[in-house]
Amino acid sequence: MKIARVCGAGRTFSVTQPPATIEPCTAALHILSRASSALAGLKRARFDSKMALCFEVLGRFNRARAAQLTLPHWMCQTPLFMPVGTQGTIKGLTTNQLQEIGCQIILGNTYHLALRPSSELIDELGGLHKFMNWPRALLTDSGGFQMVSLLHLADITEKGVTFQSPVDGKPMLLTPEESIEIQNRIGADIIMALDDVVKTTITGPRIEEAMYRTLRWIDRCISAHKRPHEQNLFGIVQGGLDPVLRDICVRGLVDRNLPGYAIGGLSGGEDKDSFWRVVAQCTAALPEDKPRYVMGVGYPLDIVVCSALGADMYDCVYPTRTARFGTALVPEGVLKLKHKAMAEDVRPIDPTCECMVCKKYTRTYLHCLVTKDAMGSELLSHHNLFYMMKLSRDLHTSIIEGCFPEFVCGFLQRMFPKGDVPEWVCNAMEVAGIDISSCCAPFSSFQG
Repeated sequence: MKIARVCGAGRTFSVTQPPATIEPCTAALHILSRASSALAGLKRARFDSKMALCFEVLGRFNRARAAQLTLPHWMCQTPLFMPVGTQGTIKGLTTNQLQEIGCQIILGNTYHLALRPSSELIDELGGLHKFMNWPRALLTDSGGFQMVSLLHLADITEKGVTFQSPVDGKPMLLTPEESIEIQNRIGADIIMALDDVVKTTITGPRIEEAMYRTLRWIDRCISAHKRPHEQNLFGIVQGGLDPVLRDICVRGLVDRNLPGYAIGGLSGGEDKDSFWRVVAQCTAALPEDKPRYVMGVGYPLDIVVCSALGADMYDCVYPTRTARFGTALVPEGVLKLKHKAMAEDVRPIDPTCECMVCKKYTRTYLHCLVTKDAMGSELLSHHNLFYMMKLSRDLHTSIIEGCFPEFVCGFLQRMFPKGDVPEWVCNAMEVAGIDISSCCAPFSSFQG
């Protein structure tokens, strides 16, 4: 089997890159020309080639790939989903439970951890791994997403982002250097560069401004990073829905030779057709021998599509947040446990699921809990994250075993039994080189 491998400090370095079975998407010549001209004048801080990860592509089907990502604290299998533990915890689940369901990486929030309990305290107590009793891998975001989610509290300048603390109302300046310093103290396996985040629904010069600022800030992040042999700094591709700006940003980040790359600025209200096209463009242009992380993606359908397009990693609050609203993830889509029909339904959430919740509890019991008791949210969070971990494993295994198209078709047939697969999914799978015609009703007028 051909393997693409990039190993970090202290490991053997070798690269045998397998040829792609379909030709990747290429930008138009005028895009490349504009990108080259724009990047020519930027001063670049090139990252040290010794990295704290090892990335091996173990198998592929066209653009989809299954890989092994070895980090300082854990050896991960991709594609993988990362649950969000904003302040060092996944609401309703212990770290032992997360290990039991197969969670590989937990995401922590730099902004919130810096406010409370503080990165200094976490550092004094031995880092976030010890603080939250988590032996596996961690990823911390940069705090940049709060530019969007807390924009009414933020002021963005070239220096950084000034927030009004939601804890005490005091101003807090987050610069690229400060973001990296905080993340160095927290000690996650993967840390994210501070980027200038804008919603994809915004148009005009603000998108271009944010993209170029993201490139300038990555150099400041690289210079500030004091633990490159212990923590992996990922850059984030910005550029909104503009393919020219996305291409400029990809080329600029790749030139800096980072350990991994994220595709940011999506899942912010853009239409699905634009969403998958940005993912397809970026994954085609990013290196084959580095992990690719699509930020903020947590819908199972989106993860299957993005994996088919060549992405490796995902995170989102969706599985646990929707659980708190009484909704369970099932192969057919979602199951709303608050619905009256659940009151006398003695079946498990999903008869095919092997999780503890489906083995022990009925829909009737869970219906009673989700309307009155916090335990209902905890049990549904357990089930939903089990579902996401199994989806990740199934994606990995199907690619390794050479049956990825069959897995995709089976997934779509269960979710869309009438054949009304959204048009954007059909278009994305065509680019990914996967025939899903058996899943789609002929002449379907359904628009997703």
